[in-house]
Amino acid sequence: MVGFTKLLSFVLLAMAANAVPVAPSSKHATHRLREIRDVKVETYHPKTTYQTYGKNGKDTPASFAAQSLEDTTRSFVSSELGVESDKVKYTSGYTSKKDSSISYSYARQMHEGISFVNAVANVAYKNGKVIAFGSSFVDTSNIADSTPTVDVESIIPDIESKLGGTFNGYKDIKYISKQDGSVALTHSIQIQNTKANTWVEAFVDAHTGELVSVVDFVADATYTVLPITKQDLTQGQEEVVDPEDSESSPSGWSTDGATSGNNVVSYIDSESNTATTFSTEYDTSEAPGTSGNQDAARTNAFYLANKVHDILYKYGFTEEAYNFQADNFGNGGEGSDPVLISVQSSEGTDNADFATPPDGQSGQCRMFLWDYTNPERDGSLENDIPVHELTHGLTNRLTGGGTGACLQTTESGGLGEGWSDAVAAWTEQTSEEVADFTMGSYVVDDPAGIRSYPYSTDASVNPQRYSTVASQNEVHAIGEVWANTLYNVYAALVKEHGFSATAQTDSSGSEGNVVYLHLLVDALALQPCNPTFTDARDAWIQADENRYDGANKCTLWTAFASRGLGVDAADYVDSDAVPSDC
Repeated sequence: MVGFTKLLSFVLLAMAANAVPVAPSSKHATHRLREIRDVKVETYHPKTTYQTYGKNGKDTPASFAAQSLEDTTRSFVSSELGVESDKVKYTSGYTSKKDSSISYSYARQMHEGISFVNAVANVAYKNGKVIAFGSSFVDTSNIADSTPTVDVESIIPDIESKLGGTFNGYKDIKYISKQDGSVALTHSIQIQNTKANTWVEAFVDAHTGELVSVVDFVADATYTVLPITKQDLTQGQEEVVDPEDSESSPSGWSTDGATSGNNVVSYIDSESNTATTFSTEYDTSEAPGTSGNQDAARTNAFYLANKVHDILYKYGFTEEAYNFQADNFGNGGEGSDPVLISVQSSEGTDNADFATPPDGQSGQCRMFLWDYTNPERDGSLENDIPVHELTHGLTNRLTGGGTGACLQTTESGGLGEGWSDAVAAWTEQTSEEVADFTMGSYVVDDPAGIRSYPYSTDASVNPQRYSTVASQNEVHAIGEVWANTLYNVYAALVKEHGFSATAQTDSSGSEGNVVYLHLLVDALALQPCNPTFTDARDAWIQADENRYDGANKCTLWTAFASRGLGVDAADYVDSDAVPSDC
């Protein structure tokens, strides 16, 4: 089955040769097998503990009341985990513009002034009370000395050779928790190969010179366009007038009369090769590489990425929440990071990918041609593919506080794929009818698309449940289970609250599709680093408590339970149980 290359953004990789055996039932939540060039590697992330506190929240000591968000977070994490406050480094946080009673904060473990790569914490607050807390802090009884004995400059040539790129000037010292319980001191350096579109952060033991781990920033889906509510070219292009949303994009989309602006740059071959006409129709009888088709493809990709930016902005993916913009207009977060979309990229076929480095560095999307037909078909003209890829930017930035480093285990990577399909499906809903939905049908010229089953509320059409995950080892396969679960959640909310035809431009409604996207985005900021299915489910329940005072609790639990994620679900064993008050 064809699948999009998973967004590897900030994938932490640990050398497989040093791995300690782990029970298969637990590896999805802490590991992920990868291959870098000729070396097989396996990710390791300390197991995360996660707790939500429901409607009443968890009180913090009165002494915290006068503290800043940073100080409160450091004090709370220190108190809860029993570590000294100087062992907690506050990395980022913000108070929601949509609801000033809710704040999110993120931290890392520290030792002698040096932060950890993979030992992190997140805390969410409402009205001064803690509503969610996740942590993967580790024991430091077996930790390396904090003073390097290997010079960083001496290891750069070898790492460049191993990883097939060039040192880009970024370097730091960081600790990494290893699976055997030890903690290594490492030199952190970034290696890039712009031609091959590779970009990694390597962690080299600062005492032995050994390559310990790698973080990969790259993932392996008037304007004449295909409106975002349509799936592919068979449904017809349209002329869209003034699609920009002034609240989400106050400076508009195009700043130079081309497919280049504050949110997005859409190009072919180089960032300067943008389209300067937005009114060209795509001719399916001609090859994608004709000048007219290239203009149409760049324009559609530009339109879609900006549209996704504007929609998600209204639902909380703003500057302070680590979105992608060149200019953040003084609204928080790091600027200088618009999404870069390489259209008809020559670096691959039959796929699409997205790289999500930390806030302040541009996301990179590559759209490829698909060779199932003659002439080939352009993935930029099947809307569910670029929307899928762009959603990786949302989920990797919001989970963990803008680092891009917190969807790296097999299970959380699968969740990432599922959210991407779920948002693509959300953008193409046009009525209360929740029909079966397929991905990638146009590019492969097959109504069945590129997933194992259509997304459906009918178990005879799509039988996948939480327990299905136990038999899966690939992120797209795991993602299908989560996406179908969310499709059932979506259907339940729409059945309960109806459908808003203006949900893409107005997030203030009470209709089911509005509620759904609010909860999806809110839950991302609440959940811990490298969440499991049950963590992600719990974050949805807490998000509903925060935003809607738990009004949808039973609807959500019933929908999750219908696919095996009831209250007793654990270790990929299904549960259809719901809370006793439901």
